[in-house]
Amino acid sequence: MECKNELKENWEGKQVQVLGPCYEPGLAKGALRWKKNLETRGEFLAYLKQSERYWYAKNEGYGSEKRKNPA
Repeated sequence: MECKNELKENWEGKQVQVLGPCYEPGLAKGALRWKKNLETRGEFLAYLKQSERYWYAKNEGYGSEKRKNPA
């Protein structure tokens, strides 16, 4: 796997080399079926509520990302 270097301008207008796209071509191995791990409707709703809290809570942290003082 080889990565291509590209020349781009930085904020000062100087030319710098940056690493370009670097991936192996191919197809996905299959769909990830995460819903099969949740057996009941209650588990499914609890999962959705928890993920909404993670994305939309303003003053509440999540796990190791919790901060004592907001940024």
